[in-house]
Amino acid sequence: MIIYNVTINVEDDIHEAWLEWMLEQHIPDVMATNMFLAYKIMRIISRQEDETGQTYAIQYQTESIDKYNQYQQEFAPALQAETQKKFGGKFVAFRTLLEDL
Repeated sequence: MIIYNVTINVEDDIHEAWLEWMLEQHIPDVMATNMFLAYKIMRIISRQEDETGQTYAIQYQTESIDKYNQYQQEFAPALQAETQKKFGGKFVAFRTLLEDL
């Protein structure tokens, strides 16, 4: 199993709108690509002393690296652009790819 993990720190002033949009629009759009089998969204509760905003980890499970690569080529650019258009400058994201052993 391959897990595509997106960790996102969101500024407090857009936090509620961002979370609602993620749950109602963005994550359903990602899942509608049929490249992923399941997802989890988790709020990170450990914080650095100087950290601001709210941080989340969203994990999408896929059956193979080929499905992940297909998602990256065919769907990710448009979905990420939509997020930037709506909330650009108000969040920072980094992505990691994990293998479930």
